[in-house]
Amino acid sequence: MKGLKIFSALDRKLIRDLWKLRGQAIAIAFVIAGGVASHVVMSGMLASMAETRTAYYERYRFADVWAPVVRAPNALIEDIREIEGVAAAETRIVSPVLFDVAGMTAPANGVAYSLPYGRTPLVNDIFLVRGALPDSRHPNQAVVLESFADAHALEVGDSLEMTIRGRRESLQISGIAQTPEFIYAAAPGTLVPDPRLFGVVWMDRDALETAADLEGAFSEAAVRLMRGVEPRPVIAALDALLDPYGAPGAYAREDQYSDAFIESELNQLETMGAILPPIFLAVAAFLVNIVISRLIAVEREQIGLLKAFGYSSGAVVWHYVKLVGVIGLVGLALGFGAGAWLGRKLAIQYADYFHFPFLVFAARPAVFVIGAAVTTIALGGGAIWAVRRAARLSPAVAMRPPPPPDYSHAAGAAVTRLQALDQQTRMVLRQLVRWPVRAGLTIAGIAASGMLLITSLYFFDAMDEMIDSYFLTGNRYDVMVTFAEARGATAYYDLIRREGVSASEPFRVVDARLQFETREERLGLMGVVADPQLQRLVDENARTVAPPPGGLVLSSDIAEKLGVGPGDVVRAVVTEGARPVLELPVAATPRLLFGSGAQMRMEELNAALGEGHVVSGAVLRVAADQRDLLYDELKEAPAVAGVGLHAEAHEYLVELMDQNLGVSIMIYAGFAGIIALGVIYNSVRISLAERQRELASLRVLGFSKADVSYILLGEIAFLVLIAIPVGMVAGTWLAYWIAQAMTTDFFRFPYIITARSYGMCAATLLVIAAVSALIVRQRIDHLDIVAVLKTRE
Repeated sequence: MKGLKIFSALDRKLIRDLWKLRGQAIAIAFVIAGGVASHVVMSGMLASMAETRTAYYERYRFADVWAPVVRAPNALIEDIREIEGVAAAETRIVSPVLFDVAGMTAPANGVAYSLPYGRTPLVNDIFLVRGALPDSRHPNQAVVLESFADAHALEVGDSLEMTIRGRRESLQISGIAQTPEFIYAAAPGTLVPDPRLFGVVWMDRDALETAADLEGAFSEAAVRLMRGVEPRPVIAALDALLDPYGAPGAYAREDQYSDAFIESELNQLETMGAILPPIFLAVAAFLVNIVISRLIAVEREQIGLLKAFGYSSGAVVWHYVKLVGVIGLVGLALGFGAGAWLGRKLAIQYADYFHFPFLVFAARPAVFVIGAAVTTIALGGGAIWAVRRAARLSPAVAMRPPPPPDYSHAAGAAVTRLQALDQQTRMVLRQLVRWPVRAGLTIAGIAASGMLLITSLYFFDAMDEMIDSYFLTGNRYDVMVTFAEARGATAYYDLIRREGVSASEPFRVVDARLQFETREERLGLMGVVADPQLQRLVDENARTVAPPPGGLVLSSDIAEKLGVGPGDVVRAVVTEGARPVLELPVAATPRLLFGSGAQMRMEELNAALGEGHVVSGAVLRVAADQRDLLYDELKEAPAVAGVGLHAEAHEYLVELMDQNLGVSIMIYAGFAGIIALGVIYNSVRISLAERQRELASLRVLGFSKADVSYILLGEIAFLVLIAIPVGMVAGTWLAYWIAQAMTTDFFRFPYIITARSYGMCAATLLVIAAVSALIVRQRIDHLDIVAVLKTRE
């Protein structure tokens, strides 16, 4: 019973302490919640997306290998299935199409896929959202990709006009579907998925054979592998089998556009998950250490009395550990709740952006266990470091006031002799000299907030630079027209003579494999004019890089994969047409911000192919008032396979960034603000509790409220002013590290931070400091001088 009474008394003291420290406790709890929430969101979202992708791929039999061909007989399917390691294989017809959608003048690009006769595909099945598969008795029926249907308000039973190989087809929508192949539904050759301008249809095999002029043949094989089988031997066997039929080369899932983009997104989530939570929890541990250290200093005599009345050092230590534990539990509860809520919101955003048929944010118990364990370790470390002082105090020492600070030596004496400064400023500096470690840790905490703010704002600067580089500097055309197959000069000149075309540049693209020593990369080798103006490779410094005569320009990401640099000679094995093998010296390896590139002079590429003046398409500048007429003509042109609309892609990307990236960045910036508020408010509030007798004495001696406020708040102002540049430097370094860590095959973040971002960071920290100061200033103004001075020193 005696032990129960003792602990009950300490528990009552615990409640009183928590109420007295409620402001600081809430601030610390919010910092903990920020770290825990970011951990739950990042880890939970990473696991949810990875598990959803795996389940989706398995359920709908997503291919491991794709093997496109020009035209191969259907009978080859048996040979494909007999390749060692192949679990299932399917052949199909794939054909580019142009959609003419009611209510939209511009043509939409698309792809048509065949569905097998009377059954679901063994590989690359589709998920019917609503409706039914095409009926073979109705050759004009088709299933439409859901994102495209939703963008144009298309429903089952509606009609859809499209052009395939120059022939106009009127389809009736029998169903609306999703597919693992187009989770990230971007048109071939584009970086941004725009559901208005890119669609997919699935048709009955017989109907598409007729429309694409591929009766009895296929244009692509898709293969699923047995578990544990490496794709390379299967790819080699497929290439050998399909080479006589115009095969440009098979490729594995890692090179499939949609899957590669999702993989890069998962890597970015993992990177951010490794950065944010540790920063938050380190700051929380620091705050706990400061709060408990100052609380023990203020309660020095109470600790002595407790020990004099028989409380053990362990009981006193446990009392302060429990205080930290309560704050930690509140932070964990807030963090788990906020993390789950943000995770569900993010899952909705991801499901809409990536077009998963289902994506439920469901963090595993391990995510919460890890979050609780790491938080406990961080807070426990901060608390133990502080409460050990309470354990060491003997009753006799604790009940005596601590010796006053000695400013007679070293820096303290120098500050005292600074007569050029007023008395209040010298008092502020002496306080900082008295507690240099505490001041340094406060600066570190505020700087951590500034670091996160700079890093968050950096993403805005980087995206602005990337968008401007690609859409305004590198590509300055209005329309890109791609032919269904390479065409002669007549088709090009016919195109550029159309009404409204003011400038144009042709290009030639061939499938090729670049080889250097033992390394190989499959890509599209592009031939461009000698001095391109409308479609250019622009490096990260906004400099145009054009291929010189006889040379090859490789983007840095491809060059790194091949292990080549300027001056090296790569072997280009063209996998179409006459299939020449070219020896090309590398002239430059610019770092591109968007996409990849391999360019050479078009006339040299055509000469190597032996095809004369042949083009794959052209980019055009078109008068705005003539574009609708051009679009109508392109929809009917039999040679046109795709139409890229540059301005529309630019506008959509900006809108997408504002909706998705903007929200995420603002959440990160909000987390950074929480850290700053927690550090600054705690520092000022506890400093007031520690020095209120001193401040009351100064008021009695004739100092005004403004003078007293300056003495207290000048300390944190000084620390904030030091922390701001420190945080900016740290944020600049972290932004550089993130720019390297988050580089993918699709984009590379430029290392650029504008003066606007630095200014916003400084302004944010100053506003938070001012708000904290105003809150504490109210307490100074209402300080009960008599009551404070009655307390013992």
